[in-house]
Amino acid sequence: MSFLHSLKARLDGRQAANDASGAVPATPEEASVDVKPPGSVEADVGEKTEPLPTIEVMTVANPELNPGELSFEEDARGGMGRHLGVVGKIIGTGIFSTPSSILGSVGSVGASLMLWVLGFALSFCGLFIWLEFGSMFPRSGGEKVYLEAVYRRPKHLATVFFAANAILLGFTASGCIVFAQNILVTAGHDAERWTVRGIAIGVIVFATLVHGLTPRLGVWLINGLGISKIVILLFIVVSGWVVLSGRTGIEDPYANFRNSFAGSSDSSNDYATATFKVLHAYAGWENVNYVLNDVKDPVRTLKIAGPLGLGISTVLYLLANVSYFAAATKEEITNSGVTVASLFFKNVFGEAAQKALTVFVALSADGSNIGFVRYRSSYRNVVTVTYASGRINQELAKEGIPLPFGNRFWASTWPTGKTPLPGLLIHLIPSVIVIIAPPPDIAFPFILDVEQYPQQIINLLIVIGLLWLRWSKPDAPRVFKVWLPFAVFFLAAAVFLLVAPFLRPENGVGDTPPLPYYLYCLVGIGVMAFGVLYWAMWRIVPGWFGYEYVPHKATLSDGTVVTLFSKKRIE
Repeated sequence: MSFLHSLKARLDGRQAANDASGAVPATPEEASVDVKPPGSVEADVGEKTEPLPTIEVMTVANPELNPGELSFEEDARGGMGRHLGVVGKIIGTGIFSTPSSILGSVGSVGASLMLWVLGFALSFCGLFIWLEFGSMFPRSGGEKVYLEAVYRRPKHLATVFFAANAILLGFTASGCIVFAQNILVTAGHDAERWTVRGIAIGVIVFATLVHGLTPRLGVWLINGLGISKIVILLFIVVSGWVVLSGRTGIEDPYANFRNSFAGSSDSSNDYATATFKVLHAYAGWENVNYVLNDVKDPVRTLKIAGPLGLGISTVLYLLANVSYFAAATKEEITNSGVTVASLFFKNVFGEAAQKALTVFVALSADGSNIGFVRYRSSYRNVVTVTYASGRINQELAKEGIPLPFGNRFWASTWPTGKTPLPGLLIHLIPSVIVIIAPPPDIAFPFILDVEQYPQQIINLLIVIGLLWLRWSKPDAPRVFKVWLPFAVFFLAAAVFLLVAPFLRPENGVGDTPPLPYYLYCLVGIGVMAFGVLYWAMWRIVPGWFGYEYVPHKATLSDGTVVTLFSKKRIE
């Protein structure tokens, strides 16, 4: 218990400083963190201990590791406070749309299923790396926070580097396109270019307004849509068992499982590109890390939500793929585009049922874009991309990243005082651009690739940072520690996924013709390079003209604390 006594003394000192500075102390509702440092033991039975507030144990013990300009208490102020239970987001549009692209890349059913297993392994390792970081720094921002804590020099470079990826590539265009194409299939209309674009833009605008103006309505709406994802996946799985039993009109449901590796690609590029799409389907295990300021008992939430949600999702994903392959030929699946689930319904139940059931697939895509779901059962709690992206953009604005019209607006929870509509608008703009720019028939696979490539750069930096912290701060308090072989495996996979896409694919063109197969890599690298250039224009170039930007803090009307920078002459 000596650590707890020492920690309490530190907290008392911090509380005195907070009282002097006017900072708001932790509320009673936040008094629920599970702190168990290495080497500590449980208190003896009957021993009375005082409950500890929600704190950031790592920065209490190591103040020099505080991420960014704001303290933990300042970062958590504003908005709706800690109001979410166990959250997570895994089941989305990927399982209903990406199996066709994955099969088309690797060429065989066996290789495709193996990649889904590999995707689980990589996601599992990544989940535990993010769990270690999230338990050390239980504040919103995810990778932004972890990069700031590890890569402290040059100052603010890690923040701007991450911001370039989060703002320019943090769009939800892929899910909007899936919704548009599935809803058109249901209506019996051709998926014409501008029709798809118009519906997709309507979806992302609706998602932004729901979360920005009526957050409670968003919760209720997405609860229903989120349940539909689980129901439709279970329906596909059970239907697949019936198909395999031979009691449907499918002539040979086992055809794809004989010589299942026949036709497998020999190109590393094909496997890397397909892996990006698998990882997109599994994406969501990290989203709780982006919104920890909104989460009750964040450390305990991280321990429960991710592992349970990822495990259940993996079982459903593998069984759903078996169902797809049992109900259709390889050629049918490859040519189905983003409507592979619709093809399954057509082959098993007929065209009339296909139209009715595809509505639920489309709604699951819409639900993935609109927001978050909060259930009492752990695995059904999902934080979706739009909700998380708004929080990330708000965190970046709070750190003082220079944005048009000033950081006060983008960091605020205007107009409701509860949710960051300005941060959601930052997310909306690139989403609309990406929906309009490429042709819809290649937009979906290209978007998935261009989203995932720079994410692997971030992943590589994160796992290297974890290993560096283990070496430089071996005695720092850690509530959770990932097994090092998991981290090494994740590191090796990130390196492979960064190198392999530049190797020429077997067909010479990749999966987004007429675009060059390496274009998405160059786009991703270009975005990250733009971040470095933007940082240099902000932090280095002003010094050539004799002035610098000096940070100071301000408190907005909603209680949000934001870092602002003022221009000052260098003495």
